[in-house]
Amino acid sequence: MTTNNFERFQLKSYIIDAVNTLGFPKPTEIQERVIPAVLKGTSLIGQSQTGTGKTHSYLLPIMNKIDPEKEEVQAIISAPTRELANQIYKEALKIADHFPEESPIQVKLYIGGTDKQRTIEKLKNQPQLVIGTPGRIKDLVVEQALHVFSATMLVVDEADLMLDMGFIEDVDITAARMAQDIQMLVFSATIPEKLKPFLKKYMENPKHVQVDPMKAAAENIDHVLVPLRHRSKIQLLNDMLVAYNPYLAIVFTNTKKMAEEVADALNEKGLRVGRLHGDLSPRERKKMMKQINDLEYQFIVATDLAARGIDIEGVSHVINFELPSDLDFYIHRTGRTARAGYSGIAATIYETSDEDALNRLEKMGITFRNTDLQKGEWVEADERNKRQNRKKQENEIDKMAKKHVKKPGKVKPGYKKKLQRDMESYKKRQRRLQNKK
Repeated sequence: MTTNNFERFQLKSYIIDAVNTLGFPKPTEIQERVIPAVLKGTSLIGQSQTGTGKTHSYLLPIMNKIDPEKEEVQAIISAPTRELANQIYKEALKIADHFPEESPIQVKLYIGGTDKQRTIEKLKNQPQLVIGTPGRIKDLVVEQALHVFSATMLVVDEADLMLDMGFIEDVDITAARMAQDIQMLVFSATIPEKLKPFLKKYMENPKHVQVDPMKAAAENIDHVLVPLRHRSKIQLLNDMLVAYNPYLAIVFTNTKKMAEEVADALNEKGLRVGRLHGDLSPRERKKMMKQINDLEYQFIVATDLAARGIDIEGVSHVINFELPSDLDFYIHRTGRTARAGYSGIAATIYETSDEDALNRLEKMGITFRNTDLQKGEWVEADERNKRQNRKKQENEIDKMAKKHVKKPGKVKPGYKKKLQRDMESYKKRQRRLQNKK
């Protein structure tokens, strides 16, 4: 058996076989910190972005702890979207394939948009690992079809998104019916104030694991700024997409309405564009995800809530058509590219009104490169705040000149002109010094 860095966690041999098949060379930062805690039975709150290896940080130890001999529900993993639940389920199946033939594990997926009655009929045998969306799991629990009183482990993935979508109450109903001392693992990019009562209810002194989002999202990403100036925003976006000719690009807008407008406008210009937003029906959404995964689209226009919790492979470019009002979403958006060791480009079309947001992003650790698109060619551009810096510099030089060139004690005719000349001369010297610097 091949040795690897996961063996020091003392995982079972078949879990190590699964890790070898998955091709993980070594644990990521969050896996290093979460796996031992889960194996010890510790409840924890993990703050990290997608693309950090978060899913396997809880899947591997949970599946290691599941006893295949007990035909009862032992762990529940709850995710806010069907797509994310489905992705977690697929990863769990890859690990389940390595369980010994004589003691296999039952992993089941329960999501909305499927026949509930048929699901209930099939629940004569209880699965050991349940993965699904909060609403569907709650329905099965309330119908007394899914027996969760035996489950001791609960994962709440993308908890802040669950809160946004109004699903925390459903999770609460399920958690209240589980074993008394449950081990709860909550993963969330942010911990909003409104989430804290739920956490307090089920978690006493949980371990906090925070992976620096900048490390997670920005290591191999080239953050690019493109000024709008007096151009048409749609035309500039179209020209950028053509110039980049990406493997796969996601264009982010802030609203469903804007996503539709941008997608329609790009389609009119001859680009074949997919779309992901909250107004798509479950069937349309499923079809769109299949088309995206089959690489039928080179360009996708998406909103934040629709794209979060969805893992789309091969995203080479992320373009912010609009900056998000919640700047944490900038990290979520740009974290869609540069996954699994690849590099990526995150481009933002900006206007002067975005100055404050860009300053705050820089304080968060983002380093922007200033570029512009001229006649289909990318060129380096001046710093976006060059004019403000020049104005600030001039103000400082003026203050220094007034301080250093003082009004003479005895006033003679023409002293004002001489004072003005001396000040201009002083300012010229200061400008030369600044330019040399």
